[in-house]
Amino acid sequence: MNFLTIGHRGVMGVEPENTLRSFVAAQQAGLDVIELDLHLSKDGALVVMHDTEVDRTTDGTGPIAEKTLAELRALDAGRGERIPVFEEVLDAVRAPLQAEIKDVAAARALAEVMEKRDLVSRVEVSSFHDEAIAEIARLVPGVRTALIGSRYGTDIVERAVAAGAGSLCLNIRRLTLEVVEAAREERLRIIGWVVNTQDHLRLVRALELDGATTDYPEIKRTGRFTA
Repeated sequence: MNFLTIGHRGVMGVEPENTLRSFVAAQQAGLDVIELDLHLSKDGALVVMHDTEVDRTTDGTGPIAEKTLAELRALDAGRGERIPVFEEVLDAVRAPLQAEIKDVAAARALAEVMEKRDLVSRVEVSSFHDEAIAEIARLVPGVRTALIGSRYGTDIVERAVAAGAGSLCLNIRRLTLEVVEAAREERLRIIGWVVNTQDHLRLVRALELDGATTDYPEIKRTGRFTA
């Protein structure tokens, strides 16, 4: 498989993260996959945002779960962008997506959309939470899943296998050859994050990872030449 470049929340290094503007820019830059984050609004909409609260990325305050979609829509998510719902992203870009879910409830909501719109081939589902991965796998036969790890050891490999994940998305600052070798023994794909410098890129290439999640579109252009 070719080395994959994955746009982190679109291209959050240059555009407001998790907005349609950012996702379109990632597609135009030629990134192979677009990564995004999903939360449920108070009224059950699958909204695209990383944090549990709106404070950091919008002009509002408070938890997403305590706001209706209409209330979330009234916020400025950067440069006049609005918080999108997942279905809008599906329509705005053609690129494959990696959708990160935070809990089992989001898994169930996402499963409904994936079944309705036949997204098994287009959307890979990722999560830090083993139970969310297991739930989406139960609900959507054939779904591709990835377990995310920030602070981890070789136990992350055992967890991925137990949850039925086919990939690992791993913080490169914690990555060791021992973890890579353990993952390869289980035939797991490995994506490194966040890869924003040439040094980071050389590391993931030296470890022969399958791809890199990046905030910047330049990694796509340089990645193919870096060994």
